[in-house]
Amino acid sequence: QVQLVESGGGLVQAGGSLRLSCAASGRTFSSYGMGWFRQAPGKEREFVAAVIRSGGFTSYGDFARGRFTISRDNAKNTVYLQMNSLRPEDTAVYYCAATELPVATSRHQYGYWGQGTQVTVSS
Repeated sequence: QVQLVESGGGLVQAGGSLRLSCAASGRTFSSYGMGWFRQAPGKEREFVAAVIRSGGFTSYGDFARGRFTISRDNAKNTVYLQMNSLRPEDTAVYYCAATELPVATSRHQYGYWGQGTQVTVSS
Protein backbone atom coordinates (compact mmCIF):
# COMPACT_ATOMS: atom_id res chain seq x y z
CA GLN A 1 0.00 0.00 0.00
CA VAL A 2 2.74 2.43 0.95
CA GLN A 3 6.54 2.37 0.91
CA LEU A 4 8.61 4.55 3.24
CA VAL A 5 12.19 5.77 2.97
CA GLU A 6 13.86 7.78 5.74
CA SER A 7 16.74 10.20 5.33
CA GLY A 8 18.52 12.95 7.22
CA GLY A 9 20.21 11.00 9.99
CA GLY A 10 23.81 11.61 10.97
CA LEU A 11 26.23 12.60 13.70
CA VAL A 12 25.63 15.74 15.73
CA GLN A 13 26.93 17.16 18.99
CA ALA A 14 24.77 17.50 22.07
CA GLY A 15 22.57 20.57 21.81
CA GLY A 16 22.49 20.43 18.05
CA SER A 17 19.61 19.90 15.65
CA LEU A 18 18.70 17.43 12.96
CA ARG A 19 15.80 17.17 10.53
CA LEU A 20 14.62 13.76 9.39
CA SER A 21 12.49 13.18 6.32
CA CYS A 22 10.32 10.26 5.32
CA ALA A 23 9.34 9.98 1.68
CA ALA A 24 6.27 7.86 1.00
CA SER A 25 5.04 6.29 -2.19
CA GLY A 26 1.41 5.45 -2.71
CA ARG A 27 -1.68 7.12 -4.05
CA THR A 28 -3.47 7.14 -0.69
CA PHE A 29 -0.76 8.68 1.49
CA SER A 30 -3.17 11.14 3.08
CA SER A 31 -5.30 8.27 4.39
CA TYR A 32 -2.52 7.04 6.72
CA GLY A 33 -1.63 8.19 10.15
CA MET A 34 2.14 8.64 10.33
CA GLY A 35 4.59 8.18 13.14
CA TRP A 36 8.24 8.18 14.12
CA PHE A 37 9.80 5.56 16.37
CA ARG A 38 13.33 4.98 17.53
CA GLN A 39 15.30 2.00 18.74
CA ALA A 40 18.59 1.99 20.59
CA PRO A 41 20.74 -1.15 20.85
CA GLY A 42 19.28 -3.62 23.32
CA LYS A 43 16.09 -1.61 23.81
CA GLU A 44 12.52 -1.81 22.58
CA ARG A 45 11.31 0.30 19.73
CA GLU A 46 10.05 3.51 21.31
CA PHE A 47 7.33 5.93 20.25
CA VAL A 48 8.63 9.37 19.32
CA ALA A 49 5.83 11.26 17.61
CA ALA A 50 2.71 10.84 15.51
CA VAL A 51 0.60 13.02 13.26
CA ILE A 52 -2.99 12.51 12.18
CA ARG A 53 -3.94 12.00 8.56
CA SER A 54 -4.81 15.65 7.98
CA GLY A 55 -1.81 16.96 9.90
CA GLY A 56 -3.94 18.95 12.32
CA PHE A 57 -3.17 16.91 15.44
CA THR A 58 0.11 15.60 16.81
CA SER A 59 1.22 13.45 19.70
CA TYR A 60 4.66 13.06 21.31
CA GLY A 61 6.50 10.78 23.63
CA ASP A 62 7.40 12.43 26.91
CA PHE A 63 11.07 12.75 26.05
CA ALA A 64 10.26 14.37 22.71
CA ARG A 65 7.68 16.92 23.75
CA GLY A 66 9.07 20.44 23.51
CA ARG A 67 12.17 19.37 21.59
CA PHE A 68 10.88 17.45 18.58
CA THR A 69 8.27 18.48 16.03
CA ILE A 70 6.50 16.16 13.61
CA SER A 71 4.82 17.50 10.51
CA ARG A 72 3.58 16.26 7.17
CA ASP A 73 3.07 17.60 3.70
CA ASN A 74 0.51 15.43 1.97
CA ALA A 75 1.05 17.19 -1.34
CA LYS A 76 4.68 16.02 -1.22
CA ASN A 77 3.97 12.62 0.36
CA THR A 78 6.52 13.45 3.04
CA VAL A 79 6.68 13.37 6.83
CA TYR A 80 9.29 15.28 8.82
CA LEU A 81 10.79 15.12 12.27
CA GLN A 82 12.59 18.24 13.43
CA MET A 83 14.82 17.44 16.41
CA ASN A 84 16.30 20.23 18.51
CA SER A 85 18.38 20.27 21.69
CA LEU A 86 19.60 16.77 21.00
CA ARG A 87 21.06 14.71 23.80
CA PRO A 88 23.34 11.66 23.76
CA GLU A 89 20.41 9.53 24.93
CA ASP A 90 18.63 10.40 21.67
CA THR A 91 21.11 8.19 19.85
CA ALA A 92 19.15 5.49 18.04
CA VAL A 93 17.89 4.27 14.71
CA TYR A 94 14.84 6.32 13.81
CA TYR A 95 12.02 4.70 11.86
CA CYS A 96 9.14 6.18 9.93
CA ALA A 97 5.88 4.23 10.05
CA ALA A 98 2.36 4.34 8.61
CA THR A 99 -0.90 3.13 10.12
CA GLU A 100 -4.38 2.72 8.71
CA LEU A 101 -5.69 4.30 11.89
CA PRO A 102 -6.09 8.08 12.00
CA VAL A 103 -3.33 8.26 14.60
CA ALA A 104 -1.59 5.76 16.89
CA THR A 105 1.19 5.63 19.47
CA SER A 106 1.97 1.91 19.69
CA ARG A 107 4.34 0.23 17.27
CA HIS A 108 1.91 -2.69 17.09
CA GLN A 109 -0.64 -0.43 15.43
CA TYR A 110 1.61 0.38 12.48
CA GLY A 111 1.70 -1.91 9.50
CA TYR A 112 4.27 -0.20 7.30
CA TRP A 113 7.85 0.71 8.16
CA GLY A 114 10.85 2.34 6.59
CA GLN A 115 14.37 0.95 6.81
CA GLY A 116 15.48 3.42 9.48
CA THR A 117 18.11 6.13 9.65
CA GLN A 118 20.87 6.35 12.25
CA VAL A 119 21.03 9.35 14.57
CA THR A 120 24.11 9.66 16.77
CA VAL A 121 24.50 12.43 19.33
CA SER A 122 27.94 12.91 20.84
CA SER A 123 28.87 14.71 24.05
